Amino acid sequence: MLRTRVITAIVLLAVLVPVTLFAPIGAFAALIGFVVVFAAWEWGRLLKLNGAGPVAYALVAGLALIFSAWLGVASKPLYQMAGIFWVLAGPYTLVRKPKLAGGAWRAFLLFAGIVVFIACWHAVVDARTHGVAFVLSLLLVVWLADIGAYFAGKALGRHKLAPSISPGKTWEGAIGGWLAVIAIGAIAAATRFYAPTVFTAFVEKLGWDRSFVALSVLVAFSVIGDLFESLLKRQAGVKDSSGLLPGHGGVLDRIDALLPVLPIALLMLG
Repeated sequence: MLRTRVITAIVLLAVLVPVTLFAPIGAFAALIGFVVVFAAWEWGRLLKLNGAGPVAYALVAGLALIFSAWLGVASKPLYQMAGIFWVLAGPYTLVRKPKLAGGAWRAFLLFAGIVVFIACWHAVVDARTHGVAFVLSLLLVVWLADIGAYFAGKALGRHKLAPSISPGKTWEGAIGGWLAVIAIGAIAAATRFYAPTVFTAFVEKLGWDRSFVALSVLVAFSVIGDLFESLLKRQAGVKDSSGLLPGHGGVLDRIDALLPVLPIALLMLG
């Protein structure tokens, strides 16, 4: 299992790193588009679309993405709609845990998913236009929150964060992830390491105190995104969103925390 996981990671990095660092923005946007379409396919599967339903849903998401780019749809309204979804529907879903069997709720998630995926794509591409360091620093917020949560949870975890959704997550882990983001963010902003980054952008726009608040909000929504997908998987009765990435699960398993963080971050910086 570990060998498979490592091999998959190496292959993914061999594709993603050169495209992110060196490819024209169009090639980068196309690659992220493929990622988003596969994630949409998994979203359709988790929402229990039958037969060719997940494929059709992915095609709709892909076409919507292409037309949004072709028509020059403004990014900010998409970020606002995605932000409203995560601010309202995210916590509501985690607290109330509405069943997917409910036709209206599933229909809402299918519609909202298209907006969420398109907003995520626009956010990544917009971030890339600010520079490689900027987009990588934005991804780093989620990676640091995840890594910090893992190690803090392993060492100190006692109190379950959401035992009925994701038994392995703890409050201590979440706090550890938050501290990791705040610490690295403060160092990056103070030293202006590889500026412009999301850390320097927050400080320049919001000042130090509100930048800490903004980063804290992003960490909170990275947790919400992770738990949201975990709940969808639990209700769908599956361990992973798919088997597309051997050893890692599916695409959604890798980007679930990014879905809310990316558009909310760009919205705060807009």
